Amino acid sequence: MLESLLAVGGLLLLRDSVQWEGRSLLKALIKKSVLCGEQVHILGCEVSEEEFREGFDASINSQLVYYDLYRDPLNWSKTGEAFPEGPLGVLRAMCRKTDPRPVTVALDSLSWLLLHLPCTTLCQTLHALNRQDSSPGDSFPVEQVRVLGLLHEELHGPGPVGALSSLAQTEVTLSGTAGQASAHILYRRPQQHPTHKTQWFSILPDFSLDLQGGPPLASQPHPHPHTLQVDPTTHLTFNLHLSKKEKEAKDSLTLPFQFSSEKQQALLCPGLGQATSYIFYEPDVYDDLDQEDPDDDLDI
Repeated sequence: MLESLLAVGGLLLLRDSVQWEGRSLLKALIKKSVLCGEQVHILGCEVSEEEFREGFDASINSQLVYYDLYRDPLNWSKTGEAFPEGPLGVLRAMCRKTDPRPVTVALDSLSWLLLHLPCTTLCQTLHALNRQDSSPGDSFPVEQVRVLGLLHEELHGPGPVGALSSLAQTEVTLSGTAGQASAHILYRRPQQHPTHKTQWFSILPDFSLDLQGGPPLASQPHPHPHTLQVDPTTHLTFNLHLSKKEKEAKDSLTLPFQFSSEKQQALLCPGLGQATSYIFYEPDVYDDLDQEDPDDDLDI
C-alpha cells in the first residue's frame, strides 16, 4: 500500500476526520520515504516537534528536516528561532532544492495553513512545490517533489476541499468500522481514467502497516437466530406468478394491435361472398390539387 501511494510525485492529499485521525498514516508514509533514501522536510504546525518525532527511532529522526511552526508561528518571541516570513516563507524555502536526492515534503497540516493563508495563495504555493522546472540559485535541477498534505476536511467547506482535491494526484480518505481502519484511495494519472481502491489496514507502534484483506467478521451483520423471517408476498390482492394454464392462455391470445398473417391474408385476398367496397371521389371546385404549393389557398 505504501509503495503504491509513494509511486508518483505530486500532491498526496490525506483526508481524515474526528473518528479516524490521519497523522499516524502520515508518519508511516514519512518513515517509508526515509527508508527509500529520500530527503524528507516536515512542516509541523499542530503538534510540538517532540510529540511528532515520538515513535520514530534515532535513525529515522536523524534524517528528518523539521520546521517548527507550532512553538511560535507568528514570531512573537523575537528570539530568531522562528521564521520571520511565516508559513508562506517556509513553503517557498522548500521549493529551493540543495540535495540531489528525491524530496518529500510533509505538511502537518493543510487545515492549519488554510486558517492562516488564503486558499488561492496556498494552492499556488503547493503547485510551485512540485513543479518540474529549475529555479535560479538552485544547486541541483529540481525534480518533481512529492507533497504529503494532511487535511481535516470536517473543518472546511466544499470550496477549499475541492480546490485542494483538484491539485492532488492521489487522495486517501480514511474511514472504518468496528475499530478497523480503511483507506479509500483515488489515483489520478496523466492521460488515464481515475482508479479507485479500498484498503483495510492497521498501524503498528513503529508506524509500519499491517494490511488486512477486508473488514473484521464481527462488523458484518448476522441475522438473529430467533428472528422470524416474514414473507413479503403473503396477503397480496394479486398474483405475482402465473400458473401453467394461465401462461398457455396468455401465449395463445392474439392482441388486437398484432398484425398476424391470418389477418393480412383476410385483407389482401377476400373470400367468395364477401362484399367489396369502393371509394369514389369527385374533386370539388375549391379543392387544391396542386402538389407544388399545397398552401397557396391560405394567402400567406
